[in-house]
Amino acid sequence: MHNETVALTVNGRRHALDLDPRVTLLDALREHLGLTGTKKGCDQGQCGACTVIVNGQRINSCLTLAVMHAGDEITTIEGLEADGELHPMQAAFVSHDGLQCGYCTPGQICSAVALLAEHEAGWPSYATAEVATAPALTDAEIAERMSGNICRCSAYPNIVSAIREVAEGGP
Repeated sequence: MHNETVALTVNGRRHALDLDPRVTLLDALREHLGLTGTKKGCDQGQCGACTVIVNGQRINSCLTLAVMHAGDEITTIEGLEADGELHPMQAAFVSHDGLQCGYCTPGQICSAVALLAEHEAGWPSYATAEVATAPALTDAEIAERMSGNICRCSAYPNIVSAIREVAEGGP
C-alpha cells in the first residue's frame, strides 16, 4: 500500500502528512504531529479517552481514519486554550477537581465542550424527557451526554460540577 499526502487542519494549523491510508486520526495526532494530549485508552471506541472535536462535533479519534478528515477542522485538548489562557472548561475541571489520574481528562474536556454546543443547539439525548423542546441541562442530561467517556477513577460528580459551572456561565 502506498502512502498518501493528507492535509489536516488541527488546532487552526494546516499540516501536510505523508500517511498510510490505514492510520487512525488518533495515531496521526499522537505519532505524526506529537499532540499527545489525546490519549489512546481502549483503541476500540469504548472509553472516550481519544475524544476530539471535528467540525464542532465530538468523535472518538481511534475509530476514524486520518484520510477521512482532510479539510476538516480538528480541535484537540491542546487547541482549546487561547493565548496561554485555559479554556473555561479546562479551568472548571481544575477548580472542581474533575480528575484524579488525569488519563481520561483530555477526552472528558473535549467531550464536555462539544456537549455544551450540542445542548445549546437544542439536540436531545436519551435522557431528554420532551424532545420537542430544548432540554434542561440536568445532572441526568449531563451524565447521559457524557456516558461515552469513562473515568476509571470515578471523578464523575466533580466532572458534572465542572460542566454545570461552565454551562451556567460561572468563572
